[in-house]
Amino acid sequence: MKIKKEYTILIAIIIALSLYLILRSPDRTHYQLPKLPDVFSFEISKIEISKPDTSITMNIKDDIWHIAPQGYPANTDRIINLLDIIEKLALTALVSESKNYARYDLNEEKKITVRAWAGDTLKREFEIGKETASRKHTFVKLAGDHRVYQAQGNLRPLFDLTVDRLRDKRVLSFERTEIQEIQIAKGQKSVIFSRKQVPIKVSADKEAGDESPPSPKSKTIWQSADGREADELRLNRLLATLSNLRCQKYIDGRKKEEFTKPVYTLKMKGAREYSLSIFAKTDKDVKNNPAISSENDYPFILPAWLVNKIMVNPSDVFKEPSKS
Repeated sequence: MKIKKEYTILIAIIIALSLYLILRSPDRTHYQLPKLPDVFSFEISKIEISKPDTSITMNIKDDIWHIAPQGYPANTDRIINLLDIIEKLALTALVSESKNYARYDLNEEKKITVRAWAGDTLKREFEIGKETASRKHTFVKLAGDHRVYQAQGNLRPLFDLTVDRLRDKRVLSFERTEIQEIQIAKGQKSVIFSRKQVPIKVSADKEAGDESPPSPKSKTIWQSADGREADELRLNRLLATLSNLRCQKYIDGRKKEEFTKPVYTLKMKGAREYSLSIFAKTDKDVKNNPAISSENDYPFILPAWLVNKIMVNPSDVFKEPSKS
């Protein structure tokens, strides 16, 4: 009887110790994550990204995002991505309360500060540190809160931006189907091709007594002023390249008007007129060419591979005569 009583006491002690250890476990969450105020991307009108050595401000005007103070058009896809992150910022865990910010790249020398306004109202402000070991989360700090949190996603590469990376690199854009005329000029050689509809005579087998004429058909061709036909595939490929042309980078500190005497010029006519002028390389060791276009206010650089794709010889665009 005495042994049974001792076993009962021992079991009670074990249960009590187990409950004590469970309730005071260091892995147990004893905090509540702060609730972030709602921010909607459509209401954001200004974004500021600050790093220790620079600050970039973007604002929207007439439904177009610009980089201030230069007024450069911003890359729409990048802006949409930033707005989505700002709206959906999600904290997943409290990491530290020690104020040891250097450990998380949240010190003054490394942090990236993001601010977003709706009109004159600051709607979101947070600081971005380094990513976690899994690269699926990022260490962040909220404005007015000394604690370090873990946020969903690898955010730092998306906000570690320069003005050049944020600029819209699109320098020429049009619908290919609207173009009715294209002029290609290289050196002293120049040719103009126009889009034309030409009839096709289709032979048809006739039954005896059937005198009805075959139905007329037509096709679209590119034709020069002297009646020679262009290689349609080659010309359409050229237009496809030009219709959504993006540059490698912009030439800072220079104006379009400073660039004269192009080595290659393309002019397209459709609902409006478009043009692209490519200039000689600035140095024999330079691989890329400066250029300007009618659809962009700034001179830019085109990579060598793209220049080679665009600068076809006018004489090479003509359709080869069929061999009989």
